[in-house]
Amino acid sequence: MIESTASVSKPRSSARPPRHDMPYGIELLHDPDWNKGTAFTDAERDALGLRGLLPPRPSNLEEQLLRARRNYDHKPNDLEKYIYLTSLHDRNEVLFYRLVIDNMEEMMPIIYTPTVGLACQLYGEIFRRARGMFISAEDRGKVRNVLANWPHPDVRAIVVTDGERILGLGDLGSNGMGIPVGKLSLYTACAGVPPEATLPVTIDCGTDNAKLLEDPLYLGLRRRRLRGAEYDELIEEFVTAANELWPGVLIQFEDFGNKNAFRLLQKYRDRICTFNDDIQGTAAVTLAGLFSAMRAIAGDLRKQTFLFLGAGEAGVGIADLIVSTLVDLGVSVEQAERRCWLVDSHGLVVKGRAELAPHKQRYAHDAPGAPDLLSAIEILKPTVLIGVSGQAGSFSREVIEAMDAMNERPILFALSNPTANAECTAEEAYRLTNGRAIFASGSPFSPVEVNGRRRIPGQANNAYIFPGVALGVLASRSSRVTNEMLAAAARTLADLVSDQALAEGLLFPPLAEIREVSVKIATAVARIAVARGHAALSPNAAEDMEALVREQVYDPIYRSYV
Repeated sequence: MIESTASVSKPRSSARPPRHDMPYGIELLHDPDWNKGTAFTDAERDALGLRGLLPPRPSNLEEQLLRARRNYDHKPNDLEKYIYLTSLHDRNEVLFYRLVIDNMEEMMPIIYTPTVGLACQLYGEIFRRARGMFISAEDRGKVRNVLANWPHPDVRAIVVTDGERILGLGDLGSNGMGIPVGKLSLYTACAGVPPEATLPVTIDCGTDNAKLLEDPLYLGLRRRRLRGAEYDELIEEFVTAANELWPGVLIQFEDFGNKNAFRLLQKYRDRICTFNDDIQGTAAVTLAGLFSAMRAIAGDLRKQTFLFLGAGEAGVGIADLIVSTLVDLGVSVEQAERRCWLVDSHGLVVKGRAELAPHKQRYAHDAPGAPDLLSAIEILKPTVLIGVSGQAGSFSREVIEAMDAMNERPILFALSNPTANAECTAEEAYRLTNGRAIFASGSPFSPVEVNGRRRIPGQANNAYIFPGVALGVLASRSSRVTNEMLAAAARTLADLVSDQALAEGLLFPPLAEIREVSVKIATAVARIAVARGHAALSPNAAEDMEALVREQVYDPIYRSYV
């Protein structure tokens, strides 16, 4: 998955590579898809022109993991660890994925949230080697030719961003490439999607971030963002070209601004195989957390009142999935919508407010206005408070105590990323409720001890959802990603939480189990794809779907080349 492909040079001796498409000699050591480093055997070194290019004693994968782990541990901070893992990925793909998989709970926050946010901010400073493809506004009219430069012929999954809303950090322009790279690393590490089938893409439309435009190290276009019809034409050209080159490819839209994210999802969701993780993946993992929370309090999802701080992609996406789930549980659409309320920067979203964005209108109910979150809580008396605002500390002491006073077990989800943007910390949620809160966050928090009882905060990490959904879509060769699939993913995830974990405060399974979790989610998704006629498989395939899914899972082990 490197921007430039290594050519196959002619051997300098009578030896020939075992496969015609393999690089040879020093070029082999520079290609992460093929490189095994010191693990090349004596026979491979002779056959592939590597004799003398490596230390003489071959290592095995276990010895390489030990070396890589020691190097990782010597790094002084998370950013340096991120840089080290990125460099390892650029040298030796198998070793990178084996290291991450074996240390999932520790390394996922390094290769993705929260460290990836800092890495994106500093992308121009820490840049080492290009990964993924950059489509710029200057490529209009020739996007297909640009995409055709990608060296891997069987692309099945693309994660694409335009960099306008990176995590809670705003417009980072082409610096946002760290997001699709990180997401697709999790496709492979968490679900076993083959890395050669994935393609990270950044569409560089410019940036409205004045600091970046003045930064001499910024690598993106030095122009204001493309808008309007020209923007739409570029996105359309990309979507069309991708599907011409790789028919049926899954396209995950990631970190687009609110103005574009909703309308692009509406435009393409019934036309191509696509989903938006900020809208739908966040919704599914949150719904899973709510299913688990209902188990913890012996509650009924149909009887909850949901209040969202934040009315953007995540908030509306969660509300939409909650509504469709409640409807499936027998609640009318009108009643289900009335269960969901939004608070934005102007206060409670109600009918009659001027200049209300289209995506908020579904949840603008008849009610008196409220200028802030605390006032809205006092009026609505919600049982569930969900933060997707990106505003650190917005679940204040007064807010948490108000929720605690109204509910025996207040449900508090502080989902904004990165950690510095969380609406409250786990410690604040537990201590201010005397340990009664059901808490989840978007980024990891350490366990908290309250009154001698250890509470382990659940992390509502989208990585529980999107890799498994992608694996299910690819395994079934589905032409669509539907809300029914996402709800099934949420239900499957919640069902995998043990009673013991739930008693400790966890709403999600341990990250160490995520590859098995992803297989289960993929199986559920693929079965729905087959049942609804979206899959390029016969209906009988659903009977042995889990076995079919498992056959697709990539395992990072070295192959023999001789």
